[in-house]
Amino acid sequence: MPLEPSPTLSDFLAALEQDGELARVKTRVSPLLEITEIADRMSKSPAPHGHTELDRSPAAKLGGRALLFENVEGSDIPVAINTFGSYHRINLALGTDNLEALAARVQQLVKPEVPTTLMEKMKRLPDLIKIANFPPKTARTGICQQVVLEGDKADLTKWPLIQCWPLDGDLDSGQMFDPAAAAGITERGTGRYITFGGIHTRNPIDGSRNIGLYRVQMFGPRKCAMHWHMHHDGARHFRLWKARGEKMPLAVVLGGESVLPYAATAPLPPGIEELLFAGFLNGHGIELVPCRTIDLQVPANAEIVIEGYVDPNETLMEGPFGDHTGFYSLADVYPAFHVTAITHRKNPIYPTTVVGKPPMEDYFMGKATERVFLPLLRMLIPDIVDYSLPISGVFHNCAFIKIRKGYPYQARRVMHAIWGAGQMAFTKYIVVVDEQVNVHDEQDVLFHLFANCDPERDTEMVRGPVDILDHASPDLGAGSKMGFDATIKLPAEGRVRRWPKELEMDAATRELVTRRWKEYGI
Repeated sequence: MPLEPSPTLSDFLAALEQDGELARVKTRVSPLLEITEIADRMSKSPAPHGHTELDRSPAAKLGGRALLFENVEGSDIPVAINTFGSYHRINLALGTDNLEALAARVQQLVKPEVPTTLMEKMKRLPDLIKIANFPPKTARTGICQQVVLEGDKADLTKWPLIQCWPLDGDLDSGQMFDPAAAAGITERGTGRYITFGGIHTRNPIDGSRNIGLYRVQMFGPRKCAMHWHMHHDGARHFRLWKARGEKMPLAVVLGGESVLPYAATAPLPPGIEELLFAGFLNGHGIELVPCRTIDLQVPANAEIVIEGYVDPNETLMEGPFGDHTGFYSLADVYPAFHVTAITHRKNPIYPTTVVGKPPMEDYFMGKATERVFLPLLRMLIPDIVDYSLPISGVFHNCAFIKIRKGYPYQARRVMHAIWGAGQMAFTKYIVVVDEQVNVHDEQDVLFHLFANCDPERDTEMVRGPVDILDHASPDLGAGSKMGFDATIKLPAEGRVRRWPKELEMDAATRELVTRRWKEYGI
């Protein structure tokens, strides 16, 4: 039976439990720090189903099990965490046997083969019908609105929002914010955050929709700070609403189809909505229902929907927040989000996540993006054979790139192409290697980096936009980036002496020893 994504979070957790990938915690736990510490230890313990054939790094074997906390202080709602925190679990969420198979589907989507005969057209007809089913569909009702809470009943303090790290939301813990930026802002938020909600917004001009996975800091029962980086589509939508002098409708969606959290993080090309990509992953369109108090549509199968608006005239000091970089991101000024309603299914489950020093749940979501979007990256930069985003680079700091080198300075051409390619533009360090190097083996890449690079001749330094969370950059979102050409050098690439051959045993001897290995008695 082919694998399929789960239609709801409850169904996904049931599938995980059946597969030995879920642990239920019945002991009473605190949402303040305790859940984080448990989840962090779990994410750094061995996963039931181990690594993949491609990624055999030590981190690939980790992830532990997903956790369902059934007894959380201050709320009667269970909390699910680490649900995407292993290769096996993210494959189950996306309805695939392995990420390479899913990447092959993406390859067909971005570069489909044109059928040339009637028989080929008939064979492709099911695919064409399936493609037509990707856009979202409107439904009258959904389980996400079985219970509707408005007015004073829409109270975030009754929900199990977690505090991830000790200094989250603590503006009195040293130089964690810019006093000039905070001038005149006296209101203080809590250390509790929504961390795994899909943030649904709409472009006020063309009606296009966006889903982002942004954090939301709770300030009170119906007030939050909405965090998004200036490069994100949610922030772009907000700037458009602000220019019109209007409040922006916004919905925070928790749960739903198991593909939704991943689709919200996917670095999609311009013009491709996350809901369309989610439909592609899901095999059919995501059902949407109209919100009760704002002009937006949200996934009908969600566990919880928080409706409200972002006020263009009200700002709050959001943060600090323990981030996926392994450091706190500093507090800064962000817009206020006001809650107008909370709708949910009967007996909902609250999904959340924790980010911090890798490996954690987001590591596996990032590696999924690395694999699934390789076909798209290769379409933009055909020189690339393969690439890897190593765990130590926390995805925006480093990329290992494999090319099939054919001419001088090709590695540098690829570097500059990457620095102009969507979210890859924020990559701080790029290492380009030849096709015989395994980019998924960090030691193999470093061996060729240290062996093949002359620091003066083979490094490329540029300035440009960097990730907002890069605390080392001299300016917020702006700094320098470096590329290393670790390929074999050609005569036209500066001063190059005779290049030696790399050690390799001949094939006949390798085959002989393999055949006789048992005879050696070792």
